[in-house]
Amino acid sequence: MAGRTTIRELAKLSGVSVGTVSRALNGYPDVARETRARILRLAAELEYTPGAAARTLVTQRSHVIGVFLETGCDHPDLQHPFFHEVMDGLKQAVGEGGYDLLLFAAERPGNGFVDQTYLNRCRHHDVDGVVLMGVWSEDPEVRRLVRSEVPCVGVDVDLGATAVLVGSDNVAGARMAVEHLHRLGHRRIATVTGLIETRPGMDRLRGYRTAIQALRLAYRDEYVVYGDYYVDSGSAAMAQLLALEEPPTGLVVQSDLMAVGAIRTATAAGLRVPDDLSVVGFDDMPMAAHMRPALTTIRQDKARLGREAAAALLRRIERSPDQPPTVTLPVELVVRGSTAPLGGIES
Repeated sequence: MAGRTTIRELAKLSGVSVGTVSRALNGYPDVARETRARILRLAAELEYTPGAAARTLVTQRSHVIGVFLETGCDHPDLQHPFFHEVMDGLKQAVGEGGYDLLLFAAERPGNGFVDQTYLNRCRHHDVDGVVLMGVWSEDPEVRRLVRSEVPCVGVDVDLGATAVLVGSDNVAGARMAVEHLHRLGHRRIATVTGLIETRPGMDRLRGYRTAIQALRLAYRDEYVVYGDYYVDSGSAAMAQLLALEEPPTGLVVQSDLMAVGAIRTATAAGLRVPDDLSVVGFDDMPMAAHMRPALTTIRQDKARLGREAAAALLRRIERSPDQPPTVTLPVELVVRGSTAPLGGIES
C-alpha cells in the first residue's frame, strides 16, 4: 500500500469500525481478544502510526512535553554541559513514558502570532505539561503560566506552591566544600557565588555562610565575590580576590566553569594550584576530571535531575495524589588534585 496507512484503511482491512480500531490500539478492555490481535497484527504489518491529532482525540492528550530553557542572550544555554546532561535524563524519561519533547525557542518566535507568551505558546502546541529551567521565577509570564491549567515543574527554579521544584541539595554541597577545605587546614576560605537571584545561587551562598559560622571562622564580606556560573566571571572574581591584602588560600567556586576561570587567573598570577591555592568547584562536569590539576568538586547527578523532573511532571499530568512539592537530590564531594593541605599555619 503506497503512502501512510490511515486508521480508516486499517479499519476496512480489519473488518471493524474506526472506533474499534482506535480502542484496540489504545488498550481499552472492551475489545474482543481475537479482534484486538487481528488489528495489532495488521497495524504492525502495515507499519501503521496514529497521527498526533487522532491520538489526542482518543486520549485527550498530545503526549508532548514542553521545555523552556533560558539563560540569557550572552550565554548559549544548549552549549552548557549542565543543561546538556539534564536534558539527556529528561529526554530518556519522557520517552520511556511515551511522550515527546518540544524545546521552545528562548526568543519570541516571529511566526505570525501576536501574543507569544509562555502560556500561549504552550496552548498553541497543546503540550501536556512543561519543564522550566533557567527562567526568572518572578517573570509575570512565568507566573501566568504556573497559575494556568498547564502542569509545571521547575528544575532549580522555585515556581511556587502550585508547581514542583526539582533540584540538588545545594546548601549541603556548599557546606561540604567549606568543610573539606577546613579539614585541610585552610582558614581563609572565600567563595565565588552563582547568580544569587537563582535558587541554586542563593542556596549555595547560604551553605557557605552556614559552614563558615559553624566552623567559627571569621566571615569576611570581601571573601564573597559574585559570579554568574560562567568562565569569565570566575576569572574576574579571582582577580578581585588576589588584589586583597589577605587573599584566600581556599576557594569554593559555585560552578565548575567558574572554577576554570579562577584557576586560569590564579595560574597567570604565578600561584600554584593546589600548593598556593586550593579550589573546589560545583557540578562535576565531564571536563572536571581532565583538568590540570583535576578539579575537586561537588557532584550533582544532572541526568537524574532530568529524570526526576520528568517523573514529577508525569505524576502531575496523571493527577497523582502523592506528588511531593519538592524533590531534592543528594550531592557528593569528589576529591581530586585541586585541593591539598595548607602548607603553613594561618593567622
